[in-house]
Order: sequence, then C-alpha cells, then structure tokens
Amino acid sequence: MALSDCRIIELPKIQDSRGNLSIVEAGRQIPFDIKRVYYLYDIPGGAARAGHAHRKLHQLMIAMSGAFDVTLDDGKERKKFHLNRSYVGLYIAPMTWRDLDNFSSGAVCMNIASEYYDEADYMRTYDEFLQEIEKTR
Repeated sequence: MALSDCRIIELPKIQDSRGNLSIVEAGRQIPFDIKRVYYLYDIPGGAARAGHAHRKLHQLMIAMSGAFDVTLDDGKERKKFHLNRSYVGLYIAPMTWRDLDNFSSGAVCMNIASEYYDEADYMRTYDEFLQEIEKTR
C-alpha cells in the first residue's frame, strides 16, 4: 500500500431540522469490514497521539467533535490532513505511519478499524516501520 491509497471519504449526510445524521457502513462508505471502534478524547493541550503504523489494519478516522491534524507517511512521502467535520473520514491503509496533533479543545477522534486489537500488528518506532517497508519492496 502507498500513501496514494489513503484518502478523504465524505460520508452521507442526511440533513434535518432536528439535526444531521451520517452513516458508516462496511463495504459501502469504507473499503473494509468493521471489527473494532474506539475513540480518543480529553486530549491535553499540546499532546500528540498515534506515532505508529499497522501491518494489516485498515482504518477510518473521523473528527466527531473539534478538530485535529493527521500526518501520514508511507516511507517516501508525507501528507497532512486537517479533520474537522463529523461527516468526513480519513481512510488509512496498512503500512502507513500516522501522527496526530494540533487537537482543539474538546476534540473527539473516532477510529473504525478492520481488525481486533493485536499488539503484533503495531510498529511502534519509525525505524521499525522503515525496516518493514524495505522488506516489502
């Protein structure tokens, strides 16, 4: 996978005078089956999150409230995304390093994942990530 596989996905937005509704369905809006959902919240000012990559996991990241930046890296190039809408998700392909920062006050980051939690799927240092990338080339 490459950075070009990662992309913004606009989710359906059903507008109503009582409030809006957005939908996330496996195989429709996102290109993987959903096995896990988790979210980050109460992130202290100036804190950074993530700083890892996954070998197999596909992910959709959504700013449910507030805003934050996501920097993706495939070992060759980097690209920064600013997430700030609850109807927009960032699809992150396997073998993509991710860093999250610049969280606004009250930001909530929801993550939809293709796999159950598995520590063996994580690459926790950038050097380990680069070594894994080299193995696949």
